[in-house]
Amino acid sequence: MSSATSLELTLRLVEATAPIAAGSRVLVEIDGPDDIAQVRRWTAATGNTLLTVHPHAVEVVRGRIADPIEALSPEQRPGYRLWIYTNFHCNLACDYCCVASSPRASPRVIGLDRFEALVDEAHACGFAEIYLTGGEPFLLLDLDARIHIAASTRPTTILTNGTLWNGDRRRRLEQLPRENVTLQISLDSASARSHDRHRGAGSFVRALDGIWLALDLGFRVRVTATLGADVGTAEPELAALFDELGLGEDQRVIRRVARQGAATDGLVVSRASLVPEVCVHSEGVAWHPVAAWDPSMQVAPEGTPLWVATEAIRDEYRQYRIAGDVVASTFPCA
Repeated sequence: MSSATSLELTLRLVEATAPIAAGSRVLVEIDGPDDIAQVRRWTAATGNTLLTVHPHAVEVVRGRIADPIEALSPEQRPGYRLWIYTNFHCNLACDYCCVASSPRASPRVIGLDRFEALVDEAHACGFAEIYLTGGEPFLLLDLDARIHIAASTRPTTILTNGTLWNGDRRRRLEQLPRENVTLQISLDSASARSHDRHRGAGSFVRALDGIWLALDLGFRVRVTATLGADVGTAEPELAALFDELGLGEDQRVIRRVARQGAATDGLVVSRASLVPEVCVHSEGVAWHPVAAWDPSMQVAPEGTPLWVATEAIRDEYRQYRIAGDVVASTFPCA
């Protein structure tokens, strides 16, 4: 980093934090990962706190924080979203899938009774939202029952590749509730060539058809793009497509590939470096849905009460932040 660039970043930090009250947070734009070290030095020298790192910005707290959990925005706190891996098998075999789902993967389905109990626990623990993911949840013949159970208590989002809605699955999709239900559909490019390279031939057209169908049926839709090293001009092209689809800013998620599951390249994540989001699967509780099947990210075994696992995650996160030796980053799954 040049001295001029370094000075510009320092000025941005000073101008951003000077007007805010102690304990308040502010986002400061950065030019890239190389800026993070300077931000860290600046906050340490000035008595401020580098809270989290986002793709193009850092979140800085004015002054030192007493409880790192309280310093997070409400939707970032462990215990706000509950992620449930309903299953791990999928009709596609994406080459970067963070849990290596495919038609050959073991289904590892959470049974309906266990699912209903988890929703009850989430309600008792005060979780604000429920996310159902996989695998491909729409492979489950009882998914409609699960959605009714979850959406009757909390806003519920179902992550899907959007390629299975024909025949009986379309009829069941049409019968799903619209209230408290969001369909989060994956679309990694504005063109078939790039999308199909990672997700399989013909998947782009089917996913785009699925998005239009969901919108036409009156569902709230969010679209997620996962971008690898070959991103090229994908982001502005996706933005144009999202505009065409009529999606607001809160209906768009763009993230990078994480080096998990089937991916051989991408962002490296760990418990110390990742802001946690409580995630339950058939074998227990994980730190974050992007690393649900990584042995190092498992927090508690199956059968652990949800409140116990959530408190354990909160306590461990506090320890990492108080130690201050690793900066926490968010990984947007929603």
